[in-house]
Amino acid sequence: MSRECAICGKTSMGGFNPQSTGMNRVRAHRRMTANLQKMRLPVNGIERNVLVCTRCQRTLQKTA
Repeated sequence: MSRECAICGKTSMGGFNPQSTGMNRVRAHRRMTANLQKMRLPVNGIERNVLVCTRCQRTLQKTA
């Protein structure tokens, strides 16, 4: 199971660390991950633990 949001499908994203000094700015690779939290949601009528990003959690609280 990959780490992605069960609602919107948000996953990790690649990028670079900022380098602050020197003329030859070598970019260091890094991975930015989504802020995923476990949450109990009904999936096909069954309560299951799923990973949900915090943006989707906030949206679910508004509509509840």
